[in-house]
Amino acid sequence: MREPDTIVIGAGTVGAAIAWGLARGGQQVLVLDGGDTDFRAARANFGLVWVQGKGPGMPAYQRLTRQSADLWPAFLRDLAEVSGGVQVDYERRGGIALTFGDTGHDQRRALIARLEAERLADDPASGATDIEMIDRRALQGLLPDLPLGATVSGASFCWRDGHVNPLHLLASLHAGFQRLGGDLRGNTRVSAIRPEAGGFAVTSDRGTWRAARVVIAAGIASPALARQLGLEVPIRAERGQVLVTQRIAPVLPYPCSGLRQTADGTIMIGATKENVGEDVSTSVRASGWLARKTVDISPDFARLQLVRHWSGLRSLSPDGCPVYVQSADHPGAFVAGCHSGVTLAAVHAARLAPAIASGTLSPAFDPFHNRRFHVQAAS
Repeated sequence: MREPDTIVIGAGTVGAAIAWGLARGGQQVLVLDGGDTDFRAARANFGLVWVQGKGPGMPAYQRLTRQSADLWPAFLRDLAEVSGGVQVDYERRGGIALTFGDTGHDQRRALIARLEAERLADDPASGATDIEMIDRRALQGLLPDLPLGATVSGASFCWRDGHVNPLHLLASLHAGFQRLGGDLRGNTRVSAIRPEAGGFAVTSDRGTWRAARVVIAAGIASPALARQLGLEVPIRAERGQVLVTQRIAPVLPYPCSGLRQTADGTIMIGATKENVGEDVSTSVRASGWLARKTVDISPDFARLQLVRHWSGLRSLSPDGCPVYVQSADHPGAFVAGCHSGVTLAAVHAARLAPAIASGTLSPAFDPFHNRRFHVQAAS
């Protein structure tokens, strides 16, 4: 491999999608990834391609998720063609966010109304809503094979939502990237990034590489690396625990918030939101809470056996929205971080990667600059 045009640090879903997009655009790309014991959000990802409920207070995030959800079918066709047909079990039939009791239903309705008002104020020409509130009777009609629990009051439904196998998606991105000539090196933990004439020197425990551009997409490891380039990017870890049941006949035709049936018939149950630093252990307390809320959705789930219980760390900014920034002091150095790596994979590959290759992030990415956190701190 000749000297790469771009070095991407991190081969999780965010870094892999960016690397795929760069390679698809003709760039020579080197991806440096850490060890198998690193904290990887991709391992514990729930696999939702999700629009509804995201971005209160930041219409740009709503816009980005809708754009990515609409790009997903073409993104997947392109990826399957290059990766050799790795199946990722993608479906886009819509998604359900369940509500419990009258209060829960009213709160969800208020959130959806707020998001819709923000969307229309931001872009009056954006068209009709893609989210609707449905009552218990209509919800039961969507889930005819799943008797609902007594406290389920209804849901919000978004036709743009869908789901995918996140591990297969990551494998497909890696395979496609390498088929395009990309160089992926695992067990290569980056320790230093040094600006120099014409670009950057990136040093790891296995050597030093040079490139005109560098992209930091290393999840919760990104802040320390970005700091070497004068960038303060506040990203913290949030633990999420997930349960998986035995395989059963299809009963969930739509993914729900915190509940989905995979292509092989298992039910995924999630997920907790725990501020515990970098602790990735599982807990009986979490499994009990997840199991109880699942039985509240439908008493039929009480008979299922649990076969797996795992945890992982999400990468979250203070406002929960993505961070995309290029260093002002060292142009060509970029940071990309978010907790919606699956949902945003299509836009990372089709929109963010070409912007990085051009050396300039488009105005569409301005709202995601890390300066927004400095402004909040100053105020």
